[in-house]
Amino acid sequence: MLFFVSLEMMSSAFKLMGEGFAENLLRATDSPIIALLTGILATSLVQRSSTTTALTVALVASGTLPVTQAVPVIMGANVGTTVTTTIVSMGHITRKEEFRRAMAGATIHDFFNIFSVALLFPLEVSFGIISAPAVYLTNGLTGIGGAELLSPLKAVVKPITEFLIYILQDIGWLVLVVGLILLFVALRYLVVLLKSLMMGKTEKILHKYIFGAPLAAMACGVVLTVLVQSSSVTTSIIVPLVGAGILTVRQIFPYTLGANIGTTITALLAALALAGAGTETAIFGLTIAFAHLLFNIFGIIIIYGIPFLREIPI
Repeated sequence: MLFFVSLEMMSSAFKLMGEGFAENLLRATDSPIIALLTGILATSLVQRSSTTTALTVALVASGTLPVTQAVPVIMGANVGTTVTTTIVSMGHITRKEEFRRAMAGATIHDFFNIFSVALLFPLEVSFGIISAPAVYLTNGLTGIGGAELLSPLKAVVKPITEFLIYILQDIGWLVLVVGLILLFVALRYLVVLLKSLMMGKTEKILHKYIFGAPLAAMACGVVLTVLVQSSSVTTSIIVPLVGAGILTVRQIFPYTLGANIGTTITALLAALALAGAGTETAIFGLTIAFAHLLFNIFGIIIIYGIPFLREIPI
């Protein structure tokens, strides 16, 4: 619980300090490359790809940002959201080998997203490989309706976080410092507990059923991310397991890909629910949600589907 509260506090701190600045950044995108870099920077500032996506939808709906410019922003958001896992790996920094493993576990997500952007960004700019099918799917599915999902994790963690932020008087840097202290304390004892828990049957179950087969690990990543509605949380909880030497980078790679898909599904369901109203903002929101989903699906098919490309992020 302390670990989850610390992640939520860091995310809220970045949001308190950077959301207004992030919005101004997004307004300044006037070329695909600037849009891509802006998406990375804006999401690094607010530490939530969903916040960048929501801001992007609002700007597209207002006519400030065309859909073709919005897609590179979403690509950048995918890269920027991985900063959280790298911060989590820093909690192992005092133990050399543990930190080496944890950093590798954290950055596998970074390298996949960077590699996906390197492959798909030129194709999107030249041929609209993501925006064109996203618009087509939106036109076909507008009015179908969707569902809003309740996150049981958020329901428990958010009131605690909001209470702590209230005590800290909404001071962004102070919330961040307290969040980081809680993170380091939580990780220190989490690794110790994980090592003792993962002896014998529990470790065998983890290796055999969850991380034994790539598709099972990927499905686990999708389901967990849909439940907690944050890929940052899903990927962060796996970093201590890698740091403790219980799992390898190769085993968690498909799991992080599943998290990438899972984080787009919740947004897509919400966008479908809103698109039923037929308003312009809702329809643009659905297009952006489809673009986010397609970017991740195409990235997985190309990079994870081709064996020699699969080895590059690892």
